Amino acid sequence: MGRSCALDTHATGRVVSKGECHLTFNLTLVSMNIIDTHIHIWDFGRAEYAWLEGDTSILKQNYHLEDLEEERKKAGITAGILVQAANNFEDTNWMLENAAAHDWIKGVVGWMPLMDPDATAQALEGHYLNNPYFRGVRHLIHEEPDPKWLLQPAVLESLKLLADHSLTYDLVGVLPEHIDTALKVAKKVPDLKMVFDHLNQPPIKEGLHFGEWGNKMREAAEHPQFHVKISGMGTTSGKLFEWGRYDILPYVEFVLDTFGMHRCFCGGDWPVSLLAGSYEYSWKRYREVLETLLYEKEQGKVLYDNALEFYGIK
Repeated sequence: MGRSCALDTHATGRVVSKGECHLTFNLTLVSMNIIDTHIHIWDFGRAEYAWLEGDTSILKQNYHLEDLEEERKKAGITAGILVQAANNFEDTNWMLENAAAHDWIKGVVGWMPLMDPDATAQALEGHYLNNPYFRGVRHLIHEEPDPKWLLQPAVLESLKLLADHSLTYDLVGVLPEHIDTALKVAKKVPDLKMVFDHLNQPPIKEGLHFGEWGNKMREAAEHPQFHVKISGMGTTSGKLFEWGRYDILPYVEFVLDTFGMHRCFCGGDWPVSLLAGSYEYSWKRYREVLETLLYEKEQGKVLYDNALEFYGIK
């Protein structure tokens, strides 16, 4: 890689630029194992997706893993994790079927009826804990009117069940209040490993470095159970097909600095990411930014090793 300015290194070994210099890129991306930790599939004949009712975009159609095959090979993705797209068992069961049928899928982040701890316990113990692909849980909290939805006593009881069974929780927050809620959950369920999907929507569109989001994320970083998923940056940027490495680099560098390289990993957010560009385009931007900020061995941690450890994939 080439840079037009002097460089310095932190004790972590990360390479950072000094001053207001401009980085110039001449990158040759190294071939390595890469796991996409955020892939959605949906089929309207298999499950109901309430959030897509009335949608008129390209998202209002079925998306199967077969539709991703060519692009994921071009992007160099060697493994993947399917992530919940509906608050129902039908979506989770279909993802588990697909995981069993595709060797490169290593895990599933499904759904549980967290409002009902007894039903959650019954579902886990009666079915899902016996499935080797079931690695974690997510609920579409950003679709709930109350950003404090996770703090309901029944939900907290269910989250404790997840922690007891070493299952993870994906936080799909979009508001600063969602970070506040996550901080309170961390105190009430200290053994629950959580990850902020899509960096909990950093203020890229507003150009803030880093405002209220940054302050709250710094607070979250003090809790070792929190991790960060570098994903969804194209749609978050607001530039859609015009976003680039410079738009997201400050925010990726921020989370690497704040949470530590060992608590970050990446996700493509397909097919939602198609609203901002192709699958290959998104992954190339992430790879370029990581190539700029991290040494090769560290890139391997963020692109592969960290996710396997977080989701308990052997």
